[in-house]
Amino acid sequence: MGIIEKIDFEKNDGLVPVIVQDSETLAVLMLAYMDKEAVELTMKTNFAHYFSRSKQRIWKKGESSGHTQEIVEMFMDCDEDTLLLKVIQKGVACHTGRETCFFTNLQTEEVISDVKVDTASAYGVIDTLYHTIQERKNADPKESWTAKLLQGDQNSMLKKIVEESGEFTFAIKDDDTQEIIYEAADITYHVLVALASKNISPDRVKQELGRRFGLSGIVEKESRTK
Repeated sequence: MGIIEKIDFEKNDGLVPVIVQDSETLAVLMLAYMDKEAVELTMKTNFAHYFSRSKQRIWKKGESSGHTQEIVEMFMDCDEDTLLLKVIQKGVACHTGRETCFFTNLQTEEVISDVKVDTASAYGVIDTLYHTIQERKNADPKESWTAKLLQGDQNSMLKKIVEESGEFTFAIKDDDTQEIIYEAADITYHVLVALASKNISPDRVKQELGRRFGLSGIVEKESRTK
């Protein structure tokens, strides 16, 4: 039996939690998950690969940002259901642009790590906006419009998508370029809020668009009606 076969993936629906630690400072950088294929890819390439529960796919750490994690050592715990990686972190580990994902002190609520990287340029504005929306879920709705939408009545949240779609179509009809762009941005924001309410990453929408890319519009539509 190979070492990978000893890992107990069954306790967590085919996944194992993975603690990631800086090999030099020993700082805990992040917690992620791997399935068997991700473990195999990590060991084969010597760079960390994870299974994203929000994206529902395997991803190489740093595939869009360039903030890769080169493996120094990998360990399995005594229960054979958790892994520890010691890595050489290129750039930062956290999607917020901080060196570590663990930056909020629960006792004091103090943020103890500064943003080191502009995440919009590293990850793209759509993914950055989606993660920002996710972070606002538990914010004070009196101070955050996003929190108000997510914590309020679902119909009110969905009504905004309908309203913005109507305004977008009228902008198209009026042939007003700047208004078209403005209303398209509004629709995008409100769609991302709705996706965040269901914890569906926009990456999954990109995957679906990629799946359709090789199909003609007629063929794709017929495939959904069968």
